[in-house]
Amino acid sequence: MKLVRYGEAGKEKPGILDAQGAIRDLSGVVKDIDATTVSPEGIAKLKGVNVDGLPKVSGNPRLGSPIANVPKLICIGLNYADHAKESNLPIPPEPVVFMKAITAISGPNDDVKLPKGSKKGDWEVELAFVIGKKAQSVSEADALSHVAGYLICNDVSEREWQLEHGSQWSKGKSFDTFAPLGPWFVTADEIKDPQNLAMWLDVNGQRKQTGNTNTMIFGVKKLVSYLSYMCTLTPGDVISTGTPPGVGMGMKPAPQFLKSGDEMRVGIDGLGEQKQKVVGG
Repeated sequence: MKLVRYGEAGKEKPGILDAQGAIRDLSGVVKDIDATTVSPEGIAKLKGVNVDGLPKVSGNPRLGSPIANVPKLICIGLNYADHAKESNLPIPPEPVVFMKAITAISGPNDDVKLPKGSKKGDWEVELAFVIGKKAQSVSEADALSHVAGYLICNDVSEREWQLEHGSQWSKGKSFDTFAPLGPWFVTADEIKDPQNLAMWLDVNGQRKQTGNTNTMIFGVKKLVSYLSYMCTLTPGDVISTGTPPGVGMGMKPAPQFLKSGDEMRVGIDGLGEQKQKVVGG
């Protein structure tokens, strides 16, 4: 299933895509796409719904983040060996973990707003997954049973604030609109192998990132196990798993950073495509 939230920001309604890709209104079935909906019981309930019998949503409505009321947004840095190399950093022996503020979450096609005076805005296509069942110190063998599904995250970054204002990456990662999620939440049964998904990102029509999740240093199973030892993972938590090479900071012969008027297009096989206009700065 592909679940969406559509409508005006702050007033989104739950939806589901039918076989033709049209949005069907789920508001008569669930209140929202949230922790309850992505639980095993919630997913089972939706699987019993006659999608074609639901009201069809007309037009081309705005899409919000496909997950509402996210409790935690946890991110993994330097999780692709070639990205670590372009960043002139060693391959990490353990996952590099940081948090993004949940206020950074926005819709997949909403504008990305650079903070005033920003000079080093950057892009990062990432596979993200959503926890559906509470996880505490789970084994890698049991890890995927705690994953409800997958979606795209553009881990937008402000490198000056990430790297030149102290040691806490979260400061450069948490500006409003710096975590576009979606367009859809795709249930885990539709993604046969999360470690074999092609991914890409364009800026102004030029391909910047091309990668595949099969080159991740720490895969989804490892991350669920590792993070659930570090803290309890709860339904609705979103974990973004790192980016392949091609970020602006690593461009040769000189870095390239986002500016007002730029357009990003972001895609992962089976998970759809995002499109954001850059404003501000």
